[in-house]
Amino acid sequence: MAEDEAAGQVRAIIVPEGAAGSRVDRVVADLTGLSRSYVQKLIAAGHLTHQGRPLRASDVLAGGEQLELFVPAAAPLELTPESVELSVVYEDDDLLIVDKPAGLVVHPAPGHASGTLVHALLGRGTSYGGIAGIQRPGIVHRLDRDTSGLLMVAKHDAAQASLMAQLKARRVKKTYLALVQGSVAAAVGRIEAPIGRDPKHRTRMAVVPDGRPAVTGYRVRERFPGWTLLECDLVTGRTHQIRVHLAAIGHPVAGDPVYGTGTSRRGPEGLGRLFLHAWRLELAAPSDGHLIRATAPLPEDLEAVLEGLRATAGGRPAQARAVVR
Repeated sequence: MAEDEAAGQVRAIIVPEGAAGSRVDRVVADLTGLSRSYVQKLIAAGHLTHQGRPLRASDVLAGGEQLELFVPAAAPLELTPESVELSVVYEDDDLLIVDKPAGLVVHPAPGHASGTLVHALLGRGTSYGGIAGIQRPGIVHRLDRDTSGLLMVAKHDAAQASLMAQLKARRVKKTYLALVQGSVAAAVGRIEAPIGRDPKHRTRMAVVPDGRPAVTGYRVRERFPGWTLLECDLVTGRTHQIRVHLAAIGHPVAGDPVYGTGTSRRGPEGLGRLFLHAWRLELAAPSDGHLIRATAPLPEDLEAVLEGLRATAGGRPAQARAVVR
């Protein structure tokens, strides 16, 4: 490879025998934790080799190969740090976990050139991993603008690679709180339905036969007249997954302007946004593997909505918490 190792990182990858017959881009993405699209870009640039020979993304593996992947150092970040107060619920030498407020965009995008979580992170003066791209320093997953709650940020490349690999292997447990319309019949349930672009509305996602596999588990936490508060486990991480899955079973998330209609879109009295909150994270520490568990209580605006529902129900929920772990 022409690049000097000091300008980036060379990773040795041993292909498992069980990967025989698989495309090289898919296997490398799975083994490194990098996104498949980013791996494809690296391959197109000649950065993946086998015995000195550059590979193509579509090459099929025999199993047992020893590959070398060069990951260039992140380009200098051309974003201006901003002083934005962040609620940090956990921090060590590898990562921090922030409690993102609703309304805060995670990373820069058209229409959001400033005032994002990334700008706020840079304002802390901390270094971050760069393997997800210069616009996403340390970012390994995201939350929609109107979703509040916990989000992990890696402080260096090794930590970022570890977190991305854990996410890809579904070893990070992400639990959300969602208020949904109607009375959810089962106290505990699991939704398995593929998600892809809505063929009728390309800006939305939907349950479609040729979509990517998606799994959401849920437990009833509290019941109210006309509404149910759920704990939702995000087993996979598809775009808008919880919102799409719950709408598909007839229980859209309260305050959802995209997948809700009528009463569900408006939500209970006092609700001014999507009632979806990333409540708890469980993951292995990148350095030594010990369990990290972080929680973020419901924001005051969402808790106030629940208090209003409890008052309407006569001072207590229509049914006590159904499942306690």
